[in-house]
Amino acid sequence: MELIWIFTAFLAGMGAKMIRLPTMVGYLAAGVVLAYLGVQSTDFIKAVGDFGVVLLLFTVGLHLNFRSLVQPQVLGVGSIHLVISGLIFTAVLILLDLPMGTAVLVAISLGFSSTVLTAKLLDAREELDSYHGRLAIGVLILQDVVAVLLLGVAGGGAPTPWALGLLALPLARPLLLRLMQSAGREELLLIFGLALALGAGWLFDLVGLDAKLGALLIGLVLAGDKRSDELYDKLWALKEVFLVGFFLQVGLAGVPDGRIWLTVGLLLLFLPLKGVLFFGLMLRFRLRARTAFLSSVSLTAYSEFALIVVSSAAAAGLVEPAFVVTTGLLVAISYALNAPVSQAVNTLWTRWEPWLTRFERAVDHPDHEPRSLGAAEFVILGMGLAGSAAYDYLIQQRKRPLGIDADPAQIQRQLGNGRRVIYGDANDNELWTELDFSHLHGVLMTLGSTNAEVRAARNLRRAGYDGFIAAFLREAASRQALQDAGVTVSFLPIAQAGRELAQASLGQETTPLE
Repeated sequence: MELIWIFTAFLAGMGAKMIRLPTMVGYLAAGVVLAYLGVQSTDFIKAVGDFGVVLLLFTVGLHLNFRSLVQPQVLGVGSIHLVISGLIFTAVLILLDLPMGTAVLVAISLGFSSTVLTAKLLDAREELDSYHGRLAIGVLILQDVVAVLLLGVAGGGAPTPWALGLLALPLARPLLLRLMQSAGREELLLIFGLALALGAGWLFDLVGLDAKLGALLIGLVLAGDKRSDELYDKLWALKEVFLVGFFLQVGLAGVPDGRIWLTVGLLLLFLPLKGVLFFGLMLRFRLRARTAFLSSVSLTAYSEFALIVVSSAAAAGLVEPAFVVTTGLLVAISYALNAPVSQAVNTLWTRWEPWLTRFERAVDHPDHEPRSLGAAEFVILGMGLAGSAAYDYLIQQRKRPLGIDADPAQIQRQLGNGRRVIYGDANDNELWTELDFSHLHGVLMTLGSTNAEVRAARNLRRAGYDGFIAAFLREAASRQALQDAGVTVSFLPIAQAGRELAQASLGQETTPLE
């Protein structure tokens, strides 16, 4: 039976991938198909799915960054959106005959956006570190904090007095960090993470609290350390595999009937409203229309956390098991609707920009693009290692460089190192519209992807810049695309490194990296 589930999940996931949908949609569809064929869930598939959820919440805890919440745009937009969407969904769920308390619990979870989907799609577009990417992730972190509280309520039952002892859990952080450091970077680190997630879950279950809540909070205890990021990366793929069991389990929970499909259809009508509400709130908090649009599209989907909260509530007897199927279908369909829109979001912005900018407030925006390049002779787009090295070399040659980056944290680091760097999103065609290129000798692009460099080069040429553009190549096959976009010359660092190694072996002079 396990072999049937694995093959069915693989085929369904491949089918979803082929039509450019999230694989989770395929896994849920596989569960529904198996349910129609009379296949029932077993203790094995439930254990796999529960382990996947525990790992998901543990990795979410590892990656939580409360500094992302201190921005007024994140706190304001995130909290107001949850309140308004919670009120709307509560009214809808009461009409669907859910008790008031349960309706409020489920309604708040329906206000969440998908952490997994948003992070994956932003990463695929190389926009995780952009201003709108960080804004979306900040809102998701705020929602994750609220999800912790909901999981505590949805777990049902009363904790024992021993639960108060868990308040001392943060005191274990130094010891846990020391153990994590001692584990190294190989399989011991992975085993340490698994043991910690399962152990914390067992401990919380022992005192009458939800095991999933324990996994999230123990991850939170470790958050902020560099090794926690390494552990997060190691657990990512493993967590994704075990989550397949959770999605199959949801699909196997029951065959959706007419009432379930009607409920799913009704709640899907409110999905665009979530996006419009995000867009309007972000504009009210003085963000530009482009930032508001890109962030809102990323956040317009129902969340896997809604599914987890509803599943916990069903296990505690707070909602009918059929509502788990309803929520699973709702989340899956919202993923299927959001994925193609998110993939085309930059094209959609270009098309709708004249209309959407009408809603922008005439105030100073925290995400405004630069209005002047000053006396800069060279502009460097992307201030990572390559960009920083280019900046320093130009300074040594007595030139006047200016760095531009979309990552606020990177900008602060560069300013602290004495480099002149300002905020700017290279993918934004508004970046160049008001700038004077008369003193500019060249633009150097060291961005995170070839697609980003192609868009930046096209925007530069459209804005009237006809000077020198150099780009950082990741593979030789991309050279032609960059040339077609207007790049003057492109360099493949790995090839250059190979030549310098050969020169060094022949006794020729090279300039070593410091």
